[in-house]
Parts: sequence; structure tokens; C-alpha cells
Amino acid sequence: MRAAVRHQLDPSIRSTDTRDFESSLRSKIVGQSEGVQSLVDMYQVFCAGLNSPGRPVGNLLFLGPTGSGKTRIVEAAAEILFGDPRAIIKVDCAEFQHSHEIAKLIGSPPGYLGHRETHPLITQEALSASHTDKLKLSFLLFDEIEKASDALWQLLLGILDKATLTLGDNRRVDLSQTVIFLTSNLGGGEITDLMNGGMGFVQPTDKPATGLNEKIERTAVEAARRKFSPEFMNRLDKVVVFHPLRKEQLEQVLEIELEQVQKRVLQTAKGQFLFRVTAPGREFLLQEGTDQRYGARHLKRSIERHVVYPLANLLATDQVQLGDLVCIDWNSEQNRLTFVREGENLAMPARRPEPAAVPRALPVRNGRSAEAPPVAFGPEGMPRMAR
Repeated sequence: MRAAVRHQLDPSIRSTDTRDFESSLRSKIVGQSEGVQSLVDMYQVFCAGLNSPGRPVGNLLFLGPTGSGKTRIVEAAAEILFGDPRAIIKVDCAEFQHSHEIAKLIGSPPGYLGHRETHPLITQEALSASHTDKLKLSFLLFDEIEKASDALWQLLLGILDKATLTLGDNRRVDLSQTVIFLTSNLGGGEITDLMNGGMGFVQPTDKPATGLNEKIERTAVEAARRKFSPEFMNRLDKVVVFHPLRKEQLEQVLEIELEQVQKRVLQTAKGQFLFRVTAPGREFLLQEGTDQRYGARHLKRSIERHVVYPLANLLATDQVQLGDLVCIDWNSEQNRLTFVREGENLAMPARRPEPAAVPRALPVRNGRSAEAPPVAFGPEGMPRMAR
């Protein structure tokens, strides 16, 4: 018998699919490295087939203040893996504040009045809707879990531990190919009190970043331990604390959101045009959209109010045409954003036909499921113009 040749192995090397997933997720999620890493690690274990049998693929609790990206990271991962950010089963726990409302989740047992009309939210068909031949994985999101009744927490104990759920009609649902996400704003108020950075973000001169991050994580985890029972916390694979976004991170979020607005403009049926926002205009949007209490959501509202609404008016009144280039700048004298057409008849990116929507067993919210047209983005985050 020949002795095997000893060879040093490197367990830090990831597969190509996992590296692609990580790079795509980091391009969509800003400033939450620990949250991205937890999803990447879980995905690598699942692809290797080493996830624990008889348990969900992962049980992740995301803590942090509102607007820090807890729900967004789940939607971004679903968009990357399944092609649709809505390809998740989302349970809004604010709708389950009373114990009897658990019937909306698992259905009413036979014999109850109207039990045939009560369709459970979590079914095997709904979980399998996002499965493909290559990837048989599902996402189940319990949003703002702290608002749910004790009955839902008790139900979760079995789901998190055994990956099974018994519906009201005694059907069993297998969740062994499901990642279960739980989000919570517990400790958000205390974290906000720790953030004294002025304009809604932590300035480098305020506090040492390392010490502040440790305080934020400790505050959030302690708030969760006070709220949830030890047996509940013990069933979680990982608790991830999302940190409030700093100024440089909000600048990256601004770039991403402006790119999303540009894609929406290019998807319109009435007219396609390009726009760019100058540095003073971006600074104005950041100032208007930065609020310590609301995080990145406030920035998105600022973009909608100051960019999307005016662009919609320009489009509806035919002030912009196909191939125009609109410059959005800040006018200090008029104290407002100005919109100037500085280019015409530019070559627009070719539009792709909208792909068929992912079949869902559950009704989805209003909106379209469409891939963005192939737009090449320049260093400032806006599309490159054809010369």
C-alpha cells in the first residue's frame, strides 16, 4: 500500500458560485459585512451538502435599528439566487399579535367554522415555488418578530429545531431546505442614544469606532435576551447585529439608489432618457435624506421626493424625450434642485423583454418582476453615454 502524498489544503478558498454570490451581495448591501458573511457561509455549507440533517439550513436573527438593511439583505439574496426579490415567504409578525391569529399561518383545524376558507401561509407548495433544478432552497422571513404573540414564538421552537411544521389539517411541512430569517428592532432606541454623530451618522472624531461597535452589539444582544426565552435563543445558529450607517456608507447607498432610479426610467414605456446628479446635488440629497432614527429608508424617501417625482412630471408633460440627458444640479440661489437638458438623441441601451414572473403559490404585492436593461455604469454610478 503506497503512502499518500501529503499536501497542504486551504479551507479558506470558496467555490466559484459562492464567490459570485458574495460579490453580488456586497454590491447591493452597504456597511453590513457580518450579515453578508453569515449568508455567504450558510450558502457555502448548503452547496457542499454539509448542512445538518433534520434542521433548517440556517436560523439567523438580525438585530439593529430601523433602516439598517435587515430585511433588504434577505430580499437582495433572493434576487441574486432566485431572480426575484419577492421570492420569499414573508411573515409580518405585527399581524400575529394575538394567539388566535396563528390560524392565518398554519390554517384552522377541521371542524372550525370557515376552516376550508382559511389557507395557511406556509405550505410545502409555497416553499417549493422558488426551487430550480440547480438550487432547491427557500427563504422564510419573520419580520419584526418581537411584535408577535407568545403563541408564534412557541410555534417557532419546533420549526427552528426540527424543521417541521404541522398545519391545521395535519399536513406536515418540511423546512429542511429553508433558511429562516428573523428580524427585530429590539434595542434600536438604546442604539440610537449611543449614536451622537450629529447628522444621523457617526463621525470619525466622535467616538472610537471599535468601542462603539462593541457597545451597539452588546446592547442589541442583551435586549434580545431580555425579550426571548433561553430555549428560543439557543435554537438560533447566529445572531447578527446590523450597525447604523455612517456618512461614507450612506454615500454608497445613494449611488445604489440612483442607479435603481435610472433603471426604472429605462424601463418606462413612454420614454427612455438618462440623467446624472452633480456633486452639489448629491450633497443636498444626503443632507435631506440623513436621519439617525430612520437610517437608509429616509434617504430613499428623499430621492423619491426630490428626484423621482420631478422626473415623473417631466416625463408626463413631454418635457423630456427618448435619448435626452438630464442634469440634476443644486442651485444655491434658488435653494432647490434644477433640471436641465444637456444632451439629445443619445443611444439608449437595448431593452430586454420582461421575463416571466416566478410562479408563486401565494399572492404577491403590486409590482413587476423584471430584470433591468443592460446598462454600463461609469465611475460616478450613472450610465455611460454613447458618443
